[in-house]
Amino acid sequence: MSLRHIAFGLGVLIVGVVLVAGVLAPYIAPHDPFAQDLMQRMIPPEWMDGGSALHPFGTDQLGRDYLSRLLYGARISLLIGTLAVVTSGLIGITLGILGGYFGGRVDDVVMFAITCRLSIPLILVALTVVAFVGSSLTVVVLTLGLLLWDRFAVVARTTTMQVRTLDYIAAAQAAGASRLHILSREVLPNILSHLVVVATLEMALAILLEAALSFLGLGVPPPLPSWGLMIAEGKDYMFFSPWVIMIPGIALFVLVLGINLLGDGLRDMLGAGRRP
Repeated sequence: MSLRHIAFGLGVLIVGVVLVAGVLAPYIAPHDPFAQDLMQRMIPPEWMDGGSALHPFGTDQLGRDYLSRLLYGARISLLIGTLAVVTSGLIGITLGILGGYFGGRVDDVVMFAITCRLSIPLILVALTVVAFVGSSLTVVVLTLGLLLWDRFAVVARTTTMQVRTLDYIAAAQAAGASRLHILSREVLPNILSHLVVVATLEMALAILLEAALSFLGLGVPPPLPSWGLMIAEGKDYMFFSPWVIMIPGIALFVLVLGINLLGDGLRDMLGAGRRP
């Protein structure tokens, strides 16, 4: 078995485990992730001195079970990553296909929009929007979705320009197919492999940006158990209880690594590196 297959299998395993953990969090979490008990605050993980089997990953500064919050945090990360990719994908793919297929002034408008988006600092705009509008799950998803469409647009435009001159497009045009039919039934399915790879990269980026916003206090509002928020809440205790930031930090790293390995494997399987 080649190294690429091993990496792809590892990515599938990581994402699958996190997905199952997030979906089944209400059933497998040992405690209520929002329940506070100040008498049980800052208990270390079970494998450390002073740990308790009742709280395998310890508790936070408010006495909330860390394993339960970690499991529910997986739901937040995957939900934000998925919804942000869907939103940005709809915008970017639509613009990219229109610009790549029609060319001319339509392509000029699309390229102008892409250039404007690329000139905007992503994290600064996200911080500004969330600071003015307020932090909520919906605001974070919409903000990330409206800022992460440029890569979809660039890839969709480039690949559409490659396939629009192929024989099956000319055959559909000669048969009298409508432009909507050609774009949705002929062009889109043949560039989809490239867009799937982009989607995995954008999901990983959206999860990291959400964690960054939550760490700065402008992401998912407490008491929702976001991994970025868990790191932010634990930074005041990191020197005496480093596990409070290591556990969610490692979880975030492993999830992003798994998504990237999955994307690389899908690229090889779908042949996204070759001309469509």
